[in-house]
Amino acid sequence: MAKKKKNKKSQASKPQIKIKKKEANSINKKKISNFTTHAASKSKNATKGWNALSGSFKEDIENNTKTLRERSRDIYYGGGVGAGAIKGVVTSVIGSGLKPKFNIDSEFLNMSREEAKAWEAKTKREFALWAESTNADAERIDNFYELQELAFLSHLMSGDAFALLPQKKRVNWPYQTCVKLIEADRCVTPYEKNMLTEDKVINGVEVDSTGEVVAFYIANKFPTSGFISEEDCVRVEKYGKKSGRNNVLHIMIRERPEQRRGVPFLSLILPGLKQLERYMDAELMAAVINAFYTVFITSGQEEVSKSDLSPLHYDDDDSDYDYDDTPDVKLGNGTVNYLREGEKPIETNPGRPNTAFEGFITAICRQMGATLEVPYEVLLKHFTASYSASRAAQLEANKMYRKKRERFATDFCQPIYEEWLAEAVANGRIYAPGFFEDPLIRKAYSKAEWNGPAQGQLDPLKETKASVLKMENGLSTGEKEAMELTGTEFESNHRTLVDEHNMRVQDGLTKELTQEILDESDESEEGGEEQ
Repeated sequence: MAKKKKNKKSQASKPQIKIKKKEANSINKKKISNFTTHAASKSKNATKGWNALSGSFKEDIENNTKTLRERSRDIYYGGGVGAGAIKGVVTSVIGSGLKPKFNIDSEFLNMSREEAKAWEAKTKREFALWAESTNADAERIDNFYELQELAFLSHLMSGDAFALLPQKKRVNWPYQTCVKLIEADRCVTPYEKNMLTEDKVINGVEVDSTGEVVAFYIANKFPTSGFISEEDCVRVEKYGKKSGRNNVLHIMIRERPEQRRGVPFLSLILPGLKQLERYMDAELMAAVINAFYTVFITSGQEEVSKSDLSPLHYDDDDSDYDYDDTPDVKLGNGTVNYLREGEKPIETNPGRPNTAFEGFITAICRQMGATLEVPYEVLLKHFTASYSASRAAQLEANKMYRKKRERFATDFCQPIYEEWLAEAVANGRIYAPGFFEDPLIRKAYSKAEWNGPAQGQLDPLKETKASVLKMENGLSTGEKEAMELTGTEFESNHRTLVDEHNMRVQDGLTKELTQEILDESDESEEGGEEQ
């Protein structure tokens, strides 16, 4: 009986299976629209030969950082668009250095605004004493603001940079904190660690079982070969075991999770930059050759004597010259070449200068600029369009500059300032009760804004009037506008203006000219074309 029931059930289920198969076949016959038939398709003509491979962060990035660094430096030291891109970003992001504006949390610290201002003024003087001195540099070459430029330049060129924070006693100097910059190449994995630690130490960066960075291996000197033993390196822990202070600052930008080392700023456009360099060299050489005036003389004689040569080309040192040898044909300004009997020069016209050269270079630089987040007008320092277009390019570039400035201030400037402030409080030069007792109190005292160079003005009158309108309508502050327009501090400007006003009143010069100038400019612009 049981067998019969099973047979009946199996027979009953067969029609259902057939129905499901028909449904599946009908679905397969329909045109499916997804990544399989589009971006991930291997049958479309557009993607048929596209065999993209992807590996781990180690395979895609870490194994290639050395080559990328070398090529990035080659492009930089060769000049051209690549070097201009890096230098332009450094100038716009760092300028003469990021300056701190101390802004402690007076409310949390139970301080009046007057007390907070007095504390900030004293801290500003003390920090300037340290930052503007070469004692801030472990090598005693640069001051703190010059070290910023060097660290940021190294970060862009090499992909990352390292800063150690050693303590060094100096004669007649109150601070021991200083900064020691380390080039990216010196952070390497010793040969022994490569063999034993698997992926715990990659490119000189050591992590624990949870993936936290715990130490760096710094070579004692610049590695000239791929073989670096453990004896050639020093293991430096990222944080002090007892104090918890920063021992090493690693300036880099990650593009993938678990990434240990950064890639150069120009990495994505290195192939194009190299080809562009070759193309420009070839165009320049073709233009030079086209500018030469060279004369070829054929002779019926089998050899040419020295007496037949013009004095211009006679050389007493050429006494051993064999005139029967194949002549050395040269191109040059006013060069005369003597050919053998029967030899004739074939003229070539390089067609230079190339009229399409500028348009082609501009098109390539547009694409490269988009990759670097730098509009080509800014990349090439070429502002020939309207005010609106040039201003838009400048504002677009400022987005990237501001982002990089904030990141660099967070990774480099602020940690160094906090280390310096801790020493200043510890040795009694700055009074900050509770600084070492509560992390919140320490953070409240350590708050600072790092301001860089002004963004620049294409039309100072228009942009100044816009700033005035923003302040009058509560959309901005004098402090912010002063920093963005001129890179100055509002309070410092205010004190200077008060002094100047009092001086003018004292000398009888009380006429105000500012409003008259603005009114005259408004009248002159009426009826004008809007750019």
